Amino acid sequence: MDLRAHGVQLENLLGLRSSPVALAFTSVPPPNVQRISESTPAGCGYWKLAADGQVFFTEAADHYNCPVGAHTHGVDLPAEVARELEGLMATMVRLEYLKMGEVPGIPRRTARFGVAVYAPLSRAPIDPDVILLRGNPKQMMLVAEAVHAAGISQDMAAKLRPTCAIVPEAAEAGRANLSLGCIGNRVYTGLGDDEMYYAIPACHLAAVMEKLETIVAANRTLDVFHQQRQAASSRP
Repeated sequence: MDLRAHGVQLENLLGLRSSPVALAFTSVPPPNVQRISESTPAGCGYWKLAADGQVFFTEAADHYNCPVGAHTHGVDLPAEVARELEGLMATMVRLEYLKMGEVPGIPRRTARFGVAVYAPLSRAPIDPDVILLRGNPKQMMLVAEAVHAAGISQDMAAKLRPTCAIVPEAAEAGRANLSLGCIGNRVYTGLGDDEMYYAIPACHLAAVMEKLETIVAANRTLDVFHQQRQAASSRP
C-alpha cells in the first residue's frame, strides 16, 4: 500500500486542512518510533497531534486520562480508572446525555491492546488499521460516495457520542463510518463547528482511492450542470 501517495492524494483531491491520520494497533512498537512524550487529557487528542505531523505510539497508561476513549480502544482499565468510567457514565445518564441501556452498545475493540501507533497517513511507519479523516460536510460527502462506489460496507447513519467509537467500528467490524463529533472531542481537538470525521478501514483504502478521483471529477461536472440549470430557471 502506497501510504504516502494516498495521504497526499486525499489531501489534494478533497482540499483537506487537516492531514489524514493513520492509526495502527500492534503488540509492540515499530522500530524507530518513539512513545508519546506526554499523555493528552483525551485519547482523541492523539488524533490532533498526528494530524499536525507527529509520529508516535501510545501505551495503555497513556489512555487512562480518558476512560471512555480507553474503553472504546480496548484498554484494560485499572480499578480506579474503571470506577471513574462508571462515574462518568452515571453522570451522563443523570444529565440525560445518554440512557443507561445505550452503554453496553458503545463499540469497543475486543483485541488485546498492546500499543497504538499514530501518524499522518503520508508518513505512517507501518500499515494502519484505520484512516481517520477530518473535514467539512462536502468533503465527507465525497468520501462517503467513494466508499459506496467501491462497494464497501458503511454505516448509513452518523455515529453519535463518543466520537472515538468510529475506531473499533472501522478496525474490527470493517465498516466505514461517519461521526458528527461529540462535545469532548470538539474541546480536546479543536474540531470546528463545520467539521466532522470519517473513518475508513485501512484494508479498503486502496479501493476507495480508486473511486475517489472519479467521484470528485463527477461532482465538479455536476456542480457546473446544476449551477447552469439554476441560473436558467431564475431568468425571467
